[in-house]
Amino acid sequence: MQQLSEDEFRAELRKFRDEFELLRTEVAKRIVGQEPIVDGVLISMIAGGHVLLEGVPGLGKTLLVRTLSEVLEAPFSRIQFTPDLMPADLIGTNILVEGDNGKKEFQFQRGPLFSNVVLADEINRATPKTQSALLEAMQEHSVTVAGTSHQLEGVFFVLATQNPLEMEGTYPLPEAQLDRFLMKLLVPFPTTEEMETIMDRTTAGEIPPPGKVVSGERVLQLRDLSRQIPIADEVRRYAILLVMGTHPEHEAATAMVRQFVRYGSSPRGAQALILCAKIKAVLDGRFHVCKDDLKSVAHGVLRHRVMLNFEGQAEGIVVDKIIDDLLEKTGQEAAMAG
Repeated sequence: MQQLSEDEFRAELRKFRDEFELLRTEVAKRIVGQEPIVDGVLISMIAGGHVLLEGVPGLGKTLLVRTLSEVLEAPFSRIQFTPDLMPADLIGTNILVEGDNGKKEFQFQRGPLFSNVVLADEINRATPKTQSALLEAMQEHSVTVAGTSHQLEGVFFVLATQNPLEMEGTYPLPEAQLDRFLMKLLVPFPTTEEMETIMDRTTAGEIPPPGKVVSGERVLQLRDLSRQIPIADEVRRYAILLVMGTHPEHEAATAMVRQFVRYGSSPRGAQALILCAKIKAVLDGRFHVCKDDLKSVAHGVLRHRVMLNFEGQAEGIVVDKIIDDLLEKTGQEAAMAG
């Protein structure tokens, strides 16, 4: 992206905010409530990351992903993960075809992974071999078949879902693979008022289709723009301190972290905090990042990157409570140091 003057930059950020609000509005035509989840998904997409959605069946996770692909004018693929799913079922395979000259040759047949928005439904039901094929594509934006690399062009955004209730016959994602997701979002059950709206929309009439408001190319432009948002050294250090505080052996760790955490976030957590906070700042009408922006995205960014030890698991400790404690204590220490 070319260098912009300050006035041009601010005008672009205001346009950014308006387009984000359009995305929210169109998604809300299908999705009732769930504003934090919708915002988290949209922020992750613009930041260039992927999202793991956790929630019981029937909460609209699949509908959210399909709606997102419609408002983006982007191809959509849904992959139902099962124990017998093979990597070739995701990325594709070489097939033998007969050419015009009568000779037979191998031709690459693309799999459903070659799309812009990909729903990996119940990702923890596939074997580790298949999971790793998806997660490699998420990280590298390419797949390799028979020694040939194939690029995943344009926007490539994966939303994976998992059911927290049914653990039998599943293959939980290893910690290193969880780290590939920018955010892990917990989809809550709707309120009574939201249930009434859902029933009205789904049983009384036709649901209005969302409009196409943003192209995949524009998402890439917004991604570049968001990375130019300034962040002060003090705020960046606070993000680093939050991540270091998730490690029980570090001096920034709280008593709760030292007691219940086996190990904490990787450097990817700090990168995700800053990238998401930059977008959050724009949405709040500011042209710089503050500590509150970091705090607002900390749970989604860190909850899958903090691993409990045996004592934490035995006590039934919720990782979000550890993050709450870390945000509270780290903020106090920073204020006292100031």
